Amino acid sequence: MQRDAVLLVTLICEKGAVESYSLTITVTIINLNDNSPVFKETSVTKVVPEDAKVNSTIIARENVSATDADLDIIYYKLNSTVQNTSDYFAIRGVNNPEIYLQKALNYEKFNSTTLLLYAMDNTEGTNAIIHTATATINIIIEQADTRPPWFLPCTFIDADRSICIGSTYTGRVNMSEMSTEPLTLEPGPIYAIDPDYMFNEKIVYSIVGGNADNVFSVDADTGNLTMNKVATSPNSYRLQVMATQVNNKQKYSIANVEIQVINKSNHAPYFESRTYAGTVFVGLNPRSFVFQAGDSSSPLMIAALDDDFPDKVNPNIEYYIRNSTNFIATKDGLILTNVMLQSPGTAIMEAVAKDTVSLQEGSTVVTVEITAAKAETPSSSDKIYTAQDMGILGGILAALLLIALVFLGLMIYKQYGMTVKFLINKKFSKDFPGSYDNQAYKQDEHPDLSANKQESPEYINVTKIQQQSLSSRSSTEQEIQGLQQTSSVPTVISDQQVEEEEEEEEEKMEEDTKHEKEVKSILKTDRNEGDPGYKAVWFKTDVDPSGENVQVINDSAADYDDDSDQDMRENEKEEEDYKDDHYRGPGTSPASDSSPFQVSVNMSPRGDSHA
Repeated sequence: MQRDAVLLVTLICEKGAVESYSLTITVTIINLNDNSPVFKETSVTKVVPEDAKVNSTIIARENVSATDADLDIIYYKLNSTVQNTSDYFAIRGVNNPEIYLQKALNYEKFNSTTLLLYAMDNTEGTNAIIHTATATINIIIEQADTRPPWFLPCTFIDADRSICIGSTYTGRVNMSEMSTEPLTLEPGPIYAIDPDYMFNEKIVYSIVGGNADNVFSVDADTGNLTMNKVATSPNSYRLQVMATQVNNKQKYSIANVEIQVINKSNHAPYFESRTYAGTVFVGLNPRSFVFQAGDSSSPLMIAALDDDFPDKVNPNIEYYIRNSTNFIATKDGLILTNVMLQSPGTAIMEAVAKDTVSLQEGSTVVTVEITAAKAETPSSSDKIYTAQDMGILGGILAALLLIALVFLGLMIYKQYGMTVKFLINKKFSKDFPGSYDNQAYKQDEHPDLSANKQESPEYINVTKIQQQSLSSRSSTEQEIQGLQQTSSVPTVISDQQVEEEEEEEEEKMEEDTKHEKEVKSILKTDRNEGDPGYKAVWFKTDVDPSGENVQVINDSAADYDDDSDQDMRENEKEEEDYKDDHYRGPGTSPASDSSPFQVSVNMSPRGDSHA
């Protein structure tokens, strides 16, 4: 029955022979979905070449279309039963079951797959009843000759393993020497294969570049490299060898072959000692030293000799361990652990010395005793100090430094304190000479005529004047000169060792003060009674104190000015201490120091002077 058939029914009603009535009824017959889609073939097998073009049709639409007796619209869906193959094949559309290739095939990854094609009379996700038919499609991948030859060994650079890059071949020949045998190359002889191994096309070899002077030739079938003539140049040869498929020359690959020209090596490396013995502890980290047996402080080192060199030292020798992976040898011949050794025992291995230029080798035997680790107490050098420890150490060092500075300061003060103090007082005496003068007398020197004159005499008592060295004499002379220039009072110097300096100073003083007043000699022992303004000083040891007009004023006189006397006493004490400690002359006796001179100066008012 056709879908959605329509029937027209006419109903006629008559009354008698004259009257009649008619009614048209339309009847629509709805199709019941009670049939499933049907494939022409439920199982289809298709062979697909590996080099099939992407987007090409694999199975035509008419071969995989389904029919439905209910005349419903059919919807298609394609799935794959083999993992990782569902993205290689697809249908053109939801209502078009044509299968096409949407990704390039790789025979190395898979060579067959099974697809399931579903035909449905309604779309999924609706509430209507859906009838489904299934067709199985078997795809067989046929390998094709798609890849060029590969030189072995090679390294894959992609996950599909479709591209493999070969390494450079290296070899060596002696200069001016003809080799009749095929050259030995690293990492192996020249050899190429057809990666499409189902075809395994024949490959031929040829040299296409780098063969200057046609020194080398290659066998077309085997790939063996031989020499046509001797090499006379020390320069290396870099050959390009091509491997080509016989059936298709467009499928080819090129490998680089580097041939070094070296001087002939007549001797291989060798070891003077056939065996080496070493020891190592268990539990050490990898790359730990193996030490010489019986000497735990000297690392075990192997050394090979070469008679081709005058000193038998070949700089091109490298070392390696041949039959053990637990140990390695460095370029310098040191033996190191390669793993953490777990248990004691004995390891016997072969150490090889290889000349990297001539490729000649020599070997020796190395025996290593693996012993249990000794329980050693950690030394102070192995201790790990924390930040707190370093802080405590810094505090201790700072305290020690402070104590040392204080002690040094005390020693300096004890040794040079009085000297510094004396120099400071000396400096103040230069800057402020008035502090050592009789201020009352200084004011009398230039009296104010408008002021009332007081005719009370002023006394200056100078005691304990000693000069024991040149520096102390210089200081005393400066003080004398200051007193003479400010108050015109003669200064008494009691040191008998500087009489000549006193006379020169007196002459200079007389010349400087000639324009102001006349200075009379103070070194006379007789007094001029006729001159009441004359001032004189007598030494107590030279003048009889019972003489007339001689007045001796002791240090304890009550008439002295308190302030001036106190200052004078302090200065005298400092000078005496300083001179006793540092300036005692070599010719000065203790007796002379214990009996200082006492000097008395009688000063009359300015108005009584005849100067």
